[in-house]
Parts: sequence; C-alpha cells; structure tokens
Amino acid sequence: MPKLQLTQSFVDTAICETNSSKTDYYDSKVSGLILKVLQSGKRNFYIRYQNERGKWTEKKISSVDASVLKLSDARTLAQQNLAAIAMGQDPFAAKAELKQVPTLAAFIADSYMPFIKVNKRSWATDESLLRNHIIPAFGALYMDEFTPQHLMKFISEHKKTHANSSVNRVIIIVRYMFNLAIRWNVAGVKSNPTANVPLLEEHNHKERFLTAEETTRLMQEVKRSDNKMLQYIVPMLLMTGARKREVLDLKWSDIDLENRQWRLAEADNKSKKVRHIPLSEGVLQILASVPRFDNCPYVFPNEKTLKPYVSIFCSWDTCRKAAGLADVRLHDTRHSYASFLVNAGCPIYEVKELLGHSQIKTTQRYAHLSQDTLLMATNKVSALISAANDNSNSIQLTGEM
Repeated sequence: MPKLQLTQSFVDTAICETNSSKTDYYDSKVSGLILKVLQSGKRNFYIRYQNERGKWTEKKISSVDASVLKLSDARTLAQQNLAAIAMGQDPFAAKAELKQVPTLAAFIADSYMPFIKVNKRSWATDESLLRNHIIPAFGALYMDEFTPQHLMKFISEHKKTHANSSVNRVIIIVRYMFNLAIRWNVAGVKSNPTANVPLLEEHNHKERFLTAEETTRLMQEVKRSDNKMLQYIVPMLLMTGARKREVLDLKWSDIDLENRQWRLAEADNKSKKVRHIPLSEGVLQILASVPRFDNCPYVFPNEKTLKPYVSIFCSWDTCRKAAGLADVRLHDTRHSYASFLVNAGCPIYEVKELLGHSQIKTTQRYAHLSQDTLLMATNKVSALISAANDNSNSIQLTGEM
C-alpha cells in the first residue's frame, strides 16, 4: 500500500480491501506509522522499525484502537517510540515482560508442583494447602501484583479459624515459592514480598512421652492386636526412634547384622542424608523373631499383600485406646525414645545423631527431661549444700569450745 498523509476523517472511515484479511495504510507525515484495518472493521495504529538485529518489526503502539485513539495522539506516540528506538532503547520491553509474568496459579501448576514432586518428600501436604487455601486466595494474582498486604490480610482472616501453626505453614510455602521464582529468574519477580512478614508465635507443640508403666500397658495391648505385625512394629519404633514410614518401608537389605547397623539411604529419610541407626540387643531380638516370607524384601510387610503397610492407624488406634492412652500418637514413640535416652543420661548431641536431626534445637524439643529426673538432680545439689552447711556448723562449734 503506498504512503498517504492520513487524516482523522480517513482513519474514521478506512476499510479493508476486498479479498484481504487486513490492509495497511502508511502515514507519509510520520514515517513508520501504520494504520491497520481488519475485515471486521477494527482499526489499530502500529509502528514499523528495524530492531537491534536489523530485522523489520511491527508493534502496536497502544492497546486502545483507532476508533478511540486520535490520529494526532497516535503520531505523538509513534514519534516518541521511534525516538527511543533510535537511542537504543526498547519501549516495548516492559510490555513484553509483563506478558511473561505468570499468575500464582500458573506458577504453581507449571513450575512449583513439578519441582517439589521430585525434591520434597512432603509434597502432598503442600499440594493440599495450595489447593485448599493458597490458590483460592491468591491464584488469580500475577506474581508482580502480590504484596505483603495480600498475605497480611489472609493471615488476619485465616487465624480466626486455624491454629497459628497452620497459618505459618501457608506463610512458609508462599515464601518458598517466591524464593524459587527469584532463583529461577521468573519474569516480574525481583524480590520476595513475604520477606518481612513474620511467622506467628506457636504455643501448640505436643510433647507427649510414654512412662515405663504406660509403655508396659501399651505393649500388652499391642501383643493382643489382630494385626500380628504390630507387636514387632511398635517396639521397633520405640527402640530406634525411627519415623513410622522408615520402619514400615524397612527392607532386609538395609540391615547389616554383622555390624549391627540399619542403613537409611538419602531417599528413605527426611534428612536427605545417609543415616546409620545402631541396632540394640532388643532390636536384634525383634529382627530374629519377626516372621519372614519367601521372596519378600520387607521386614514388616502386610501379611496379605507382602507390601509395606499403607497405614496401621486402625489397629494402632484400637491398641492405644484399650491401654487408656487415647492421646498418644504413633509419632510419640519417637518422642519417648528421645526422652528415654536423655533420662538415661545420654548427651543431647548423641541423641541428635541417633534421631538423625540436622539441628540441635530440634532435638531439644524432643528431649525434655522428665520432672522426676529434674527433681532428683536438684535434690542432689540440695543434699550437697546441706552437707557442706552441716560441716561448717560443726567446725564453728568445735572452735568455740
């Protein structure tokens, strides 16, 4: 199409040529300004220029079409954009980047979930929180639109119906998502908007430890269980401090009887590091007495499937209630193991290694001393001071005589 000096009247009435999907009208007054007219009658202003690689490129100068944007304004925008291009600047780069910014829902589906399914053992927990709370609240927001105020408003509402620990899990996941987005150079994410949003204070840590008498009652009920494998699984948990899934998935190939060690590979434990659990005499007795099944690699399999139990909750729940211990969770066997160790005088750093913790503060939460042990310790100090005081009085009286 030859150039012509566009007029507002022409712009308002321009039509697309017959048998063409669009027609370009080049403005002779501002070189590079184009009026594009579609068969539908829609009209838009574009500029045509050579990019930094010398390739001819066309860009729409405004999202507003020519039925609204006046020709005089279009010429002004065209001149400004062409001047910026001549100076080596790209006036369309910001718009192009904005188009690349994903919504939180898109980032979760396309990037976050595929990543955590490979790299995070507890990804199913994340998926539930994302689906039920985070996506409904923030999913429609573009990642460069998300602000601390969005999260603070969510916290204010969510804590009305959820414990602080539950709210904190949401904060931690959203923070982790943005940290990953920064690491992966996701468009529009320059900083983490959750960085200065503090976690809520938690007062709901459950610290339940079995006493020797409670352990005896529990073991009596475990031996009566219809699940015959439970009488081996529960003592194994109590004697090793291992996590439930670690015991249920235990294979004979992981056991080194000669060196009395249980080797947990990186993929099989929460720390993602190779971990060795020493096998006590009690554990060796369990391993010697547990039934074995032909061609079954698992130590404590479901006798019906010869595969690891998916869940033992029902049989466990029956036993704990029968023992009068309805408040004791299966994970409390791990708490109790740590408590037994500390009360027996095992140093906290040794307990840390036995439990496979990466940080000592985690062990300190598990390994609280019992009140009886503390009372015995302080009584020893009192006895020592009292004895010293009595000796002092005796020496004083002797001197007066």
